[in-house]
Amino acid sequence: MSLIAIERVLCGWPKLCRKLTAGLRRALVKQPRTGGDVGRPGMELGRFSCLGLRVSLSNASVVYVGHRHYSTYEKTSTQILTKLFPQTSEESNDEESRARRKLEEEEELKELERAFRRMKLGFGLFGIGSLLFSFWGIYFYGRPSLDEHGNEVIDEFSGLPQMQQVMWRTWKSVNRFQRFFKEPSRKKLLPDPLQPPYVQPAYTLVLEIKDVLVHPDWTYETGWRFKKRPGVDLFLKECAKYFEIVVYTAEQGVTVFPLVDALDTNGCIMYRLVRDSTHFDGGHHVKNLDNLNRDLKRVVVVDWDRNSTKFHPSNCFSIPRWNGNDNDTTLFELTSFLSVLATSEIDDVRDVLHYYNQFSDSLSQFRENQRKLGELMYAEEVEKTSKTRPVVKNWTRGFINH
Repeated sequence: MSLIAIERVLCGWPKLCRKLTAGLRRALVKQPRTGGDVGRPGMELGRFSCLGLRVSLSNASVVYVGHRHYSTYEKTSTQILTKLFPQTSEESNDEESRARRKLEEEEELKELERAFRRMKLGFGLFGIGSLLFSFWGIYFYGRPSLDEHGNEVIDEFSGLPQMQQVMWRTWKSVNRFQRFFKEPSRKKLLPDPLQPPYVQPAYTLVLEIKDVLVHPDWTYETGWRFKKRPGVDLFLKECAKYFEIVVYTAEQGVTVFPLVDALDTNGCIMYRLVRDSTHFDGGHHVKNLDNLNRDLKRVVVVDWDRNSTKFHPSNCFSIPRWNGNDNDTTLFELTSFLSVLATSEIDDVRDVLHYYNQFSDSLSQFRENQRKLGELMYAEEVEKTSKTRPVVKNWTRGFINH
C-alpha cells in the first residue's frame, strides 16, 4: 500500500488526518529502516512513531496501535482516585514511583504550611487594623466639641476626669448611631394638621398594606405579583369620606410606592410611611404612633399583626390576615365598622377599640352588636307605633270641638 493510499484512509478522521499524514511524511524521511529490502514482499517495510501512534507498514496491511492521551482533567481524576484507592493505581510500585509520590506529598505539605502562614498573617493584619480603628474612633468621638471659634463646648461630661470624659462621649456617640438604626428617621412622620379654610379629617386611619389590602402571589405563568383584596376599592372610597388615610408598613419604599400608585388610582391615600419610619425593637419593626404627629385619641390602626403596634395596642383594630382567597368579605365588614365609628363622633376611639380587642374576632362581635342594636331599635319602634290614644281624651276633644 502506497503512502497516497494511507493518506486516503486517514482522511476519514476530520482533525487527526492532517497531523498524522504530516507525521508520517516526517517519519519516512527521518526514521531508519528496520528490515531488509523494502520491495521484497512479506517483509516489514518500516515502523514509525508519530503523534503517539505506532504504525507498521507492510505490503498487505496497515496496523495502528494507539496510545491514549489523557487530558488534564482525566489526569487529575486519575491521580485523585489513585490516592484514594492505591490498589487501583496503574503505576508501578517501584522506587521511582514511591520517590515521586513522596515528593508530591512533601510539596502538598509545604503548600498547606504556606497557606496557614498567609491566613495567620491576614488575621494578624485584620486585628491590628481593627485595634487602630478602635483607638481612632475613641479619639474622634471622645474629644469635646468645638464652637465656631475653636473653643471647647462645655457639656455634661466636662467636670469628669479626662479619661472618663472620653469614654462617656464615645458611649454617647455609639448610642446615637444605635438610635439612628432603631428609631424612626424623623420625629414628625406626618405634617401638621391642616388649618382652616382647609378641611382636616377628624380621624386618622393607619393601614398596613401587605395581607390587609394586597397579598403577594406567585404562579408559574405570571411569577410574583400582588393580588387585590376583594372590596379594597369600595373600602378606600368610603373611608376617605371620614378619615385621613395613611399607609404605614415595614416594607421597603421601592416596593410600596409603585404598588400604592397602582392600587389607589383615585388618590384616597394621603400619606405613605415605609420601613425607615418604623421603630426596630425586639426583632420587629414597630409602628411608633408617638411620631405620627396626630392626636392618638383619633387614630385607628388596622393590622393583622399585634406586634407591629405593641407600643400602642389600644389604637389597633386587629383583623384576620388575608391569604389570597377570593371569598373574603372582611373589608366590606370593616367599612361598616369604621363608618359607624366615624359618624358616631366618638371623642376617644381607644375606648371602643379596647372593647373590641377583647374578642378573638372583632368583626364578628361587631356584627353581633349591630344585630342586637337593630332588634332593640325595631322593638322600640313597634312599641311606639302600637300605643293608642286614650278613648276618653279623644271623646272629650271631639265633644268640645263640636
